Amino acid sequence: MNALPFPIRTECPPGACVCDRDALLQSPGADARVLQLTVAEEKKLLQRLENITSLADLRRMQERMEQLLGIRVSIAPSPNEVRTLRGITILVHEQQGLCRKTRQAIPAAIKKGMERQPEIAFELLNEGGLFSGL
Repeated sequence: MNALPFPIRTECPPGACVCDRDALLQSPGADARVLQLTVAEEKKLLQRLENITSLADLRRMQERMEQLLGIRVSIAPSPNEVRTLRGITILVHEQQGLCRKTRQAIPAAIKKGMERQPEIAFELLNEGGLFSGL
């Protein structure tokens, strides 16, 4: 196992996750940035996502997650009619080393943030051109 220059996430209990953390650690030259997301850092990230203030803030967070951790998040209105936040698709792309629970927690935190600031959802819909003709 290669020693990484930063603290890494502790491994999940056997059978509880499919993140392939060990395979990532064994791969020479693999992008292990995602392992920097320790449990404490994950809590900070989720708290920050729950407290987003605008669509620009959310887009900045998306960029930072990709730059610092390699985590790609896609957020877009559903191709069907959007009546509630359930009509907004938030996808955390699969990535070796990214815990299954984290992949579920990030969209939940973003939706909480959108519930607190509903104008973010409206800005997202406007960005997609759904309300631009009104």
